[in-house]
Amino acid sequence: MTEHIIDIKHLSKSFSGKQVLSDINLYIRRGEFVTLLGPSGCGKTTMLRMIAGFLNPDEGDITLEGNSLIGVPPHERPLNTVFQRYALFPHLDVYDNIAFGLKLQKIPSEEIDKRVRKVLKLVSMSDYEDRDVDTLSGGQQQRIAIARAIVNRPKVLLLDEPLAALDLKMRKDMQIELKEMHRQLGITFIYVTHDQEEALTLSDTIVVMNDGRIQQIGTPMDIYNEPVNAFVADFIGESNILAGQMVRDRRVAFIQHEFDCVDEGFGEDVPVDVVVRPEDIYFTTDPAKCQFKAKVNSCTFKGVHYEMFVDTDTGYELMIQDYDPYPVGSEVMLYIDPDDIQVMKKERMANVYEGEVTGEGKVEFLGTEFECPTDGFSSGDKVRVTVRFEKVDLLDHVEEAATTGHVEFILYMGNHYHLTVRTKSGEKIWVDTNDVWDKNDYVGINILPEDILLEKVEEDGQEV
Repeated sequence: MTEHIIDIKHLSKSFSGKQVLSDINLYIRRGEFVTLLGPSGCGKTTMLRMIAGFLNPDEGDITLEGNSLIGVPPHERPLNTVFQRYALFPHLDVYDNIAFGLKLQKIPSEEIDKRVRKVLKLVSMSDYEDRDVDTLSGGQQQRIAIARAIVNRPKVLLLDEPLAALDLKMRKDMQIELKEMHRQLGITFIYVTHDQEEALTLSDTIVVMNDGRIQQIGTPMDIYNEPVNAFVADFIGESNILAGQMVRDRRVAFIQHEFDCVDEGFGEDVPVDVVVRPEDIYFTTDPAKCQFKAKVNSCTFKGVHYEMFVDTDTGYELMIQDYDPYPVGSEVMLYIDPDDIQVMKKERMANVYEGEVTGEGKVEFLGTEFECPTDGFSSGDKVRVTVRFEKVDLLDHVEEAATTGHVEFILYMGNHYHLTVRTKSGEKIWVDTNDVWDKNDYVGINILPEDILLEKVEEDGQEV
């Protein structure tokens, strides 16, 4: 028997020309609790619906125990789905809601009764079989929806944000119950959520997604402690994400100080991103242990710990979480252990696009014509366009801008913001700025002519 119950290979899907999933490759082990985690619109629900059979991929294959599911209708797949909206039948009582699928399969009534009562006990609803489902609370209705799915003994249970409609306490209670159900049933769970805490609590494996691509696959501990990029670090829990420079193996510079670390293989004097979790910055009263100093700007009690923001002696803002409070305005000494510094390769160093010289002093990229120096280039030349992050200006007055876009993602880097902006052409541009913007803000985009660098590209894509 193969260890992988589901294999997803080169899966892609578009809607109205927009790529929703792009070349997804993933395997899921038998009996595993796998969570697809990501923000709204990242493609996680689309992938779940393709596994269930409600959507067909444009490209790629999904196999269950080695057999392709492409073209197999949902009701013929040995899978069951629990939706965010419970989709219970209001005219049937609890017992008949759970028994509905078994009756369609013409299972003997004695067997139906045995299986229904078993799953009612499993979801702690044994005394509710005669109840009208409309009289149940949200948490109780969700239990019945889960019971209706597992009574069919699926090989894989698909759960599409099943706890999203519940209040916080009920959601936490249901997380514990789901984990216990998974342990007792021993079947594969594939769970979709945008809730990071839920994913960390429930999962054996987390698949972090963004923009229709898998960003990282790992255990909850791996994802939290060793994020592979800034998006994962920012999305999973609280983080201090900072621009740094790898000095050499096991030595990194950030916040204008040098620190020992455990990372190797990045090279020397290489730009990197650095992640330090708020709970991994420590206070000390020993000057010999102090690595840098800071001033406490705010201190807020969060129930279990205090959350403090400090300004370092080099002008960076850091978040620190500690069990002991430090008064606002106090000068403190801080240190970070080498094991608590996570160094990541920078995903990009500048904005780079394919463009075309459209005339003297003009180049087209991002679906827009920009003015820039074109000495040595001719109209029609294919070029590679490079613009540094800090050379992109965002404007409130969009009518004064060369093009426009919406702020899609905001990353605070300690002393500036790193923004992802989706332009009206559908492409992304990344911006470093000290200005404060909100997600989904509609912005104008300007680039000065002297800040646009052109390199000629031949038809085969090689630089000249």
